[in-house]
Amino acid sequence: MKNISLILIFFGLLVVSCTRDFDSINDNPNEPQEVSPEFLLTNVIAAESNEHTYNQGLRLNNYLAQFNADVEFERIDRYELGSNSGYWNLIYSLLADLESMETLPGYNEAYDGVAEILRSYLFSQLTDMWGDVPYSEAIGFADFNFTPIYDTQESIYTDPENGIIARLDAAVAKLQNTTESIRGDIMFGNDLTKWIRFANSLQVRYYLRISKKISDFSDLQQLADEDMLMQSNADNAVVPYLSSAPNQFPLFSASTGIYQGLKMSGTVEQTLKNWDDPRIAVFFNPTQESLLAGTPEFKGMPNGLSTQTISEMGIVLNDVSNMSDRFRAVPDGVDAQLMLYSEVQFALAEAVERGYITGNAQTYYENGIKAHFDYYSTEVPGDYFSREVIALNGGMNENLEKILTQKWLSLFMVGHEAWFNIRRTGIPALIPGLDNFNDNQYPSRYLYPESEQAANKENYDQAVSRIGGDNINVKSWWEM
Repeated sequence: MKNISLILIFFGLLVVSCTRDFDSINDNPNEPQEVSPEFLLTNVIAAESNEHTYNQGLRLNNYLAQFNADVEFERIDRYELGSNSGYWNLIYSLLADLESMETLPGYNEAYDGVAEILRSYLFSQLTDMWGDVPYSEAIGFADFNFTPIYDTQESIYTDPENGIIARLDAAVAKLQNTTESIRGDIMFGNDLTKWIRFANSLQVRYYLRISKKISDFSDLQQLADEDMLMQSNADNAVVPYLSSAPNQFPLFSASTGIYQGLKMSGTVEQTLKNWDDPRIAVFFNPTQESLLAGTPEFKGMPNGLSTQTISEMGIVLNDVSNMSDRFRAVPDGVDAQLMLYSEVQFALAEAVERGYITGNAQTYYENGIKAHFDYYSTEVPGDYFSREVIALNGGMNENLEKILTQKWLSLFMVGHEAWFNIRRTGIPALIPGLDNFNDNQYPSRYLYPESEQAANKENYDQAVSRIGGDNINVKSWWEM
């Protein structure tokens, strides 16, 4: 818990949550009303999935991962990252919500297991974006601890009792053994088995994340062998956007400037054209000029250019592809996404190819590709897997490049996950834009929020000293 404002946020959410129960609008106002954990659970899932997909995914990560290129509206494309403090504050407020759920009537083992999964997921977001962060003392709601220590990223992931992976494992055990149920789950429809599959799949994600720092992959092997990972797109951790306000995909009603800034990057253009991949039309429209000429064509532009350079290079913005209609013209054309089944399959393919586990890398790889095509209702070309640029027919390094590039594409708009994977693996090998503000370096983190320097300076200073400075090029523990 960071400061008093988060306590106010919490109580505000309780008030808002109560008003959402429209069926009880005519209840006696003089009679005390109970607040159920389901309202806070709904809020946490809705708020995080939307923020993760739209702001963190589309409007930030998609530039860092070079899915989109900007025309100067979003300076993150030139590596002006800043602190992203809004997401930091949102995550800690949602963690406070999860903590507060425990005090509400109706809270049970099932809610506790689900809350633990969400808590672990949210903390992973924090540490992968900032490095060392408040963790063990982060939510001092009961103790009014507003100056929590910063835990090391290594301990956040690997502490045998309190680390993210250990807590996910404990949450799975709790859900497997409970007879209780939950309500308010807008992601998995209150299906605890899907929460178990999600938690186990997150463990696969995190074992790959820290794979440079560990040598024992027996737990990852066990996860791969057991039948309790995501099994298909039916297990995807997604929340559908709706056709009616206020639950529409935000780009549908965003300003024209935001939409026009989301150009197709030259990196994704080159990749998809090299693959002759029909998913190019999933994500982008042909350029306006090519449509007017009657010869539809997809075109990208380089990342990280200033408006002056764009002009000097003679780039015609109407002759660069924008996002496809499913993202702009259809209010419910996409889902809010936390994790897709395809990611899990690509992770397992990588783990086999690197020799971390045994299995069939080809099967996992093809499963991941098929799942991603299917998720976007697109047919896999009949000869796709036999194409030289697609087939896993080379040495380990060549195969890993193919697996990880397919995985990169599958993480389009999935928060910052593509950025995390690029930082860990260097694949795809992205070239900073010509007009970047970071001395041609690829950034590894956001800055700590300025509020931390003011309200928690002693612990902030210790963390900054430990990680090697508060700048965007300091690498995470798992990157080195």
